[in-house]
Amino acid sequence: MATGNNANIGFEKQIWDAACVLWGHIPAAEYRKVIVGLIFLRYISSAFEKRYQELVAEGDGFEDDRDAYAEDNIFFVPEDARWSKIASNAHTPEIGTVIDDAMRAIEKENTTLKNVLPKNYASPDLDKRVLGDVVDLFTNMDMGDTEESKDLLGRTYEYCIQQFAAYEGVKGGEFYTPASIVKTIVAILKPFKNCRVYDPCCGSGGMFVQSAKFIQAHSGKRGEIAVYGQESNADTWKMAKMNMAIRGIDADFGPYQADTFFNDLHKTLKADFIMANPPFNLSNWGQEKLKDDVRWKYGTPPAGNANYAWIQHMIHHLAPNGKIGLVLANGALSSQSSGEGEIRKNIIQADLVEGIVALPTQLFYSVTIPVTLWFITKNKKQKGKTLFIDARKMGYMVDRKHRDFTDDDIQKLADTFTAFQEGTLEDVKGFCAVADLQEIEKQDFILTPGRYVGIEEVEDDGEPFEEKMTRLTSELSEMFAKSHELEDEIRKKLGAIGYEV
Repeated sequence: MATGNNANIGFEKQIWDAACVLWGHIPAAEYRKVIVGLIFLRYISSAFEKRYQELVAEGDGFEDDRDAYAEDNIFFVPEDARWSKIASNAHTPEIGTVIDDAMRAIEKENTTLKNVLPKNYASPDLDKRVLGDVVDLFTNMDMGDTEESKDLLGRTYEYCIQQFAAYEGVKGGEFYTPASIVKTIVAILKPFKNCRVYDPCCGSGGMFVQSAKFIQAHSGKRGEIAVYGQESNADTWKMAKMNMAIRGIDADFGPYQADTFFNDLHKTLKADFIMANPPFNLSNWGQEKLKDDVRWKYGTPPAGNANYAWIQHMIHHLAPNGKIGLVLANGALSSQSSGEGEIRKNIIQADLVEGIVALPTQLFYSVTIPVTLWFITKNKKQKGKTLFIDARKMGYMVDRKHRDFTDDDIQKLADTFTAFQEGTLEDVKGFCAVADLQEIEKQDFILTPGRYVGIEEVEDDGEPFEEKMTRLTSELSEMFAKSHELEDEIRKKLGAIGYEV
């Protein structure tokens, strides 16, 4: 999106605020489908309309030829499903049925969207007056430049997904990984064009969006990555399919939602980059039926925690020079229970762990436990060495509950990795350190960054020790005196109403 285009600033929030009027009429999960479905319908209709006018102008009679749209990765939109019809029916009682019929017609024309689009607009629970107002908002958008509107609607989609994550709490984390975490993983991994990117628990597809943006920003094109994903939740799988379609990213998410452990839809895939935010500490993941699985090269993961099942599944799918960036709960760094310590030791001794980044708390909307980024690489540049970063003090508080990284924070982390890979990084106490396999072995193969980076050195403020201690003890004495005064006051108040302490 071009900077300075004031017509577009705040559009995401405008859509969200308008949509919030629907809140309370329908359950959150249904509500989510209503909004993201409209964003999707508006975009593909606009992209189709632009290409349709171009084909009419060319005068060769191809405007109704499906192939003329498919070759540009544009969905064919039949006449009854075009936005002009939806807009003209916005304030009729039938608007819900018109939208549902449009969704069905688009699915019929485009087999990749079969059973993907929401069809809940005719529901009696949905206020048709408000639905018409939301349709008007989309109608009044300037959609002349579909490349720009692709980004605008993509951003709107992402903004709404982010808001749903915040509103839905714990369940929100199932489909949305905070953008700052995704951007950090992508900035460190640096996916290149013509690569294969895979996410075995892809949620709404945020990792792929950022990868495509990264490549586009570095003189590539959005479509120059091959995207593979899998998702076990049906609604989230549909959201991911729509998200990719809006962004113009051709993605293979399999023909349906499926459990990655039991039904690996990409069995033969060897990916150049794997990026993932798997469910933390997932229990009851089905270990007893998968004990002899070929993926458990470094040890069978325990039945009560899938963390090392996810790690090994990803390693199994790595190309010979492949890289992984994933988010895990901190327990995976040090756990020794149920064989996890032995699996971690085997992975470390195979020289696969390139870097570990301890993240600050409150980056997630839904999770309060501390988490870490793991970077696992085949054929590391720095053989036998691992980079540890303690980023727990980085970022800023957006509000009382939520922290975020700035672009400078993300760049600092990416630059630290680059310097490490080039052999030019110097340890910074309290922030980063490079350790070899022998040092990690001395720490019992525990990967907690604090063990390696140490404590940040505090600058000497120039105040002599004796003077500082005299000042501090004097201040403490004053605080003690004040606390005694307050204690006496409380005793008197309680005594006055018949309670002695």
